[in-house]
Amino acid sequence: MAIYTSSLSITLFIATSLAGVPFFLAVNADSFTYPPLETGLSFNYYESSCPQLERIVRHYLWSSFKTDIGLAAGLLRLHFHDCFVQGCDASVLLDGSASGPSEQQAPPNLTLRPAAFKAINDIRALIDKDCGVIVSCADVVALAARDSVALSGGPNYKVPLGRRDGLNFASQQATLANLPAPTSDVSKLLSVLNNLGLDANDLVALSGGHTIGLAHCTSFTNRLYPTQDSTMNQFFASELKLTCPESDTVNTTVNDIHTPNTFDNMYYADLVNREGLFTSDQDLYTDSRTKPIVSAFATNQQLFFHKFVYSIVKMGQLSVLTGNDGEIRANCSTQNPSNIDFLKPVINIKNDSQVS
Repeated sequence: MAIYTSSLSITLFIATSLAGVPFFLAVNADSFTYPPLETGLSFNYYESSCPQLERIVRHYLWSSFKTDIGLAAGLLRLHFHDCFVQGCDASVLLDGSASGPSEQQAPPNLTLRPAAFKAINDIRALIDKDCGVIVSCADVVALAARDSVALSGGPNYKVPLGRRDGLNFASQQATLANLPAPTSDVSKLLSVLNNLGLDANDLVALSGGHTIGLAHCTSFTNRLYPTQDSTMNQFFASELKLTCPESDTVNTTVNDIHTPNTFDNMYYADLVNREGLFTSDQDLYTDSRTKPIVSAFATNQQLFFHKFVYSIVKMGQLSVLTGNDGEIRANCSTQNPSNIDFLKPVINIKNDSQVS
């Protein structure tokens, strides 16, 4: 299998501060190792047809995060929930129809941030104004996720582009089957991920996305009541009970109590200290199959960053539609009229070099 590299070098320079996190970074995206690219995807897919694409996305998010840093986690989660169900085809953006409820209406997606959907639509409108309707909604979701990571202090990686948008949304049953609940243990998580072609390394690396964002109390109160989960730090549990009472609550708390708005490896340190929120988090350190990976990431942030980049780029290619499959939606929320993709695919695509 060939490993793809690119002459494209994305360097991030930001001299500002987001939520107290100082940024003056010069991060070369070529320093990371990337998985093989699916046929039809390229790191420079829009280089000729929409050369300002990545600048448009990053500038919008850089400006947005200054007033709502929580949006970063919302956009990253949107990318995960899109790819895990029916592949990375922006089907999670589709509204429901007479044929049934959309993916957004499935229980795991009810807590997706409305602001994240709005951001994708706003970004797409800016892109359309500059380049025309040639960039897929699926590609915008992937780029927004990358910039959410990078602008929160995480790795600045390259994103393969050229995805097409799906023609339909997944059923409620399929959505539930592919988005494991936060009460899942490692065995359940690996079962779901293995079916998607992902492994234990991917599971632990991708779970690191929980280093930013919020968690709803109802997702982990099973570990507090009626008896406390023995794998949870007692002081940590006592603090959580102040925010999350036993009765139903709409309260939330941060995923990472130490650096909640910074994309770093503190999530794994939390797990080592038995301060993970979800069963699906803490069991990564309890289970012998994943514990060594957690321990390694907890003490080596660069190792985590490198593994995260490999895994999220791998995930970002799950069941992608390329070429003449799918469509380029004129409106990210709805399928094009009459199922006809009247927007021509991007042409004159430069291929990345292949290194065997």
